[in-house]
Amino acid sequence: QLLLVESGGGLVQAGGSLRLSCAASGSIASINFMSWYRQAPGKQRELVAAITTGGSTNYADSVKGRFTISRDVRKNTEYLEMNNLKPEDTAIYYCNANVMPTYLTYWRDYWGQGTQVTVSS
Repeated sequence: QLLLVESGGGLVQAGGSLRLSCAASGSIASINFMSWYRQAPGKQRELVAAITTGGSTNYADSVKGRFTISRDVRKNTEYLEMNNLKPEDTAIYYCNANVMPTYLTYWRDYWGQGTQVTVSS
């Protein structure tokens, strides 16, 4: 079994900060890239940020300069530091990891259960 567990969501006022964490555990042979997605009510899920094993990052234009993705490769954990939060950042945030489990010979995506982030104006 392989799990991704997120933590760190909550309610914050506009201009505030939150830090999300996502820990992968279980039968993991290797993890390729990790990323964060979000889905607001009535909208499609969108990519927020991604990070490779080597540390290369990619951000959605809407969060550039405010959010920072990082990763602890040894702990199979990724983080999303969110600063200067805006009401439009309100969404359920999901972590995603491209993983090769020990019981497979190919990569596949795994998802966390999601964590709610609410930004009040």
